[in-house]
Amino acid sequence: MYLFSLFFILYHRKKERECEQMIKFGKKVVKFRIPILIISFLLLIPATFGYVNTRINYDILSYLPGDIETMKGQDILLDEFGTGAFSLCVVQGMDEKDVVSLEEQMREVEHVKDVLWYDSLADISIPMDILPDEVKDAFNNEEKNSTLMIVTFDTSMSADETLDAIQEIRGLTKNQCFLSGMSATVTDIKKICNSEAVMYVVIAAGLSAIVLALTMDSFLVPVFFLLSIGMAILYNLGTNFVSGEISFITQALAAVLQLAVTMDYSIFLWHSYQENQERFPGDKNRAMAHAISNTITSVVGSSITTVAGFVAMCFMTFTLGMDLGIVMAKGVVIGVIACVTILPAMILVFDKAIEKTKHRAIIPDLGKIGNFVTKKYVVFIVLFLVILGPALYGYTHNEVYYDLAGTLPDDLESVQANNKLEEDFDMGATDIILADSNLSAKDASAMIDEIKNLDGVALVLGKDALIGPAIPTEMIPDDMLKDLDNGKYQMIYVMSEYKTASDEVNAQCDAIKEIIKRYDKSAMLIGEAPCTEDLITITDKDFKTVSTVSIVLIFIIIAVVLKSISLPVILVAVIEFAIFINMGIPSYTGTVLPFIASIVIGTIQLGATVDYAILMTNKYKRARSRGAEKREAIATALNSSLQSIIVSALSFFAATFGVGIYSSIDMISSLCTLLARGAIISLFVVAFVLPAMFMVFDKLILHTSIGFKPEKSEK
Repeated sequence: MYLFSLFFILYHRKKERECEQMIKFGKKVVKFRIPILIISFLLLIPATFGYVNTRINYDILSYLPGDIETMKGQDILLDEFGTGAFSLCVVQGMDEKDVVSLEEQMREVEHVKDVLWYDSLADISIPMDILPDEVKDAFNNEEKNSTLMIVTFDTSMSADETLDAIQEIRGLTKNQCFLSGMSATVTDIKKICNSEAVMYVVIAAGLSAIVLALTMDSFLVPVFFLLSIGMAILYNLGTNFVSGEISFITQALAAVLQLAVTMDYSIFLWHSYQENQERFPGDKNRAMAHAISNTITSVVGSSITTVAGFVAMCFMTFTLGMDLGIVMAKGVVIGVIACVTILPAMILVFDKAIEKTKHRAIIPDLGKIGNFVTKKYVVFIVLFLVILGPALYGYTHNEVYYDLAGTLPDDLESVQANNKLEEDFDMGATDIILADSNLSAKDASAMIDEIKNLDGVALVLGKDALIGPAIPTEMIPDDMLKDLDNGKYQMIYVMSEYKTASDEVNAQCDAIKEIIKRYDKSAMLIGEAPCTEDLITITDKDFKTVSTVSIVLIFIIIAVVLKSISLPVILVAVIEFAIFINMGIPSYTGTVLPFIASIVIGTIQLGATVDYAILMTNKYKRARSRGAEKREAIATALNSSLQSIIVSALSFFAATFGVGIYSSIDMISSLCTLLARGAIISLFVVAFVLPAMFMVFDKLILHTSIGFKPEKSEK
């Protein structure tokens, strides 16, 4: 008992010393507010340079691990054949001579390696009828006056040079040339992102400003919130220059997410500043110093959970998670620093202007809601138990998509090209087999014949597939043969009737792999369809890993911050319940989600909105430690924290909801919509279910936590 008392005394002395240090830091920020603002604005110059010079990667498949067969095959294709990407080009309404002219123009485009058409297979003076029927039909649709060409590039699928070449080829004809394939899709995604990215920030900031102006007691304070957070966002995005590039998903979401998840830090600082003004009337500098101290103490603990959510994404094998996770974890840290330095400096410098813009907030008095919830807590526990089952079922039965191209607007050129390819030539996915050049002609032909007989295979195009009984090898142009066989590897195109990411094409890929491995153990199947199949397998494993890591990390952080064994279980369970509801709704509405939705929402909603629960728990802990009875302590905690939680949740909602409606890219739109809805669901769950949990488990919490019992009972 004496040892415990000694530990308790030493612990409090340590906390007092830490508090004094934080107050000293706050006083320095107050004292040097002008230099802080000058330095912070000067830092925008290198940040802007870094932001402008950070490359954006628009190819999702490039984030697959480099050690899988499909990615190794892509490297071999580029290294051995000088072919990094290809596109199927449908030309409509042209006679042969014009097509030949177009082909020549395409070859002149920088980084176009080759253009394969029927005249590439044999001299154009040779009658087309001499070619195998399947080859002839694959490249020409006389009924619809359409011609198919394969355009290969000497740079990778999403390289800037490839995307520029796509744009130049599109410009060669008007409404007669349709380029399909991943590179064409990436080109259109880049175009959309470049046109919409700025609007994402404008919409998020504008709607957040409106919400904050109405829910807070000043019209001007939200401006400084947004200004300081905006500076933190630019610092964060500018530092991405060190890594060289970020994904377009990260570029689109980083600013919006950083605004959404760090806004509550600014709200907390302002509310603390107001409280300390009442504590130190007439001394705003002292009030701000203490507000900074309080903010650091409270915000650092809650921000760690948000950082942990993003860090968990770094455990994904699909490195898009690491890309977004690192940027956002870094953004939260920078956001906290800006909140306790730049924002206080702005508030003090513009204090007089802020005072002139004060008004009455629209949020009504919430002083009675605590008593209502604690009296009716059984009802909310019952609702929790009733909703949990359907929510969990919906959460585990969502339908997801992996084909990014299939969710893009119909008026995009790549989408129109994919539709044209399907309509005129009955083709969906196109993949490549890489096999040993030493594979005998007999085995190669047998292998090709087996693949041709598979359901949904439209065409197999390789060296041995071209040579029919009427065409001797000598009639095949040398350039064409080199494109298909470099002496080490031979390349075989497989064109499928099935669309990428469909169950049919995945089964087809598995069947092709089984066939080619029987003839050549080193053979590999590469292309968009097999890469997407790998994506499905990898992200399924990643979801389980990331979910586990995020829950464990946040569990440990809550246990340390709140000094409790039971509270981490309760808080995580409550927020996970909110996640189940949020992610379960699409299952009942028939909404198909992007494949990364479960991973992103599961980590971000948990990491960001558990802060609401931690805030209320700290209030509950403080009231209980001061001797308040269970019901009184819980009611007080809810009443005193609910306004901050509402303002934070509404600003989170505003920042993401508008972007979700505006974005033309379904992946971005879906993620933002889910995040917006998740913030509101978490708000209601924390406001009604968490206090009910406290009512039920109060005794358990007191016996498994430090700091809840009044000091006299600890002696």
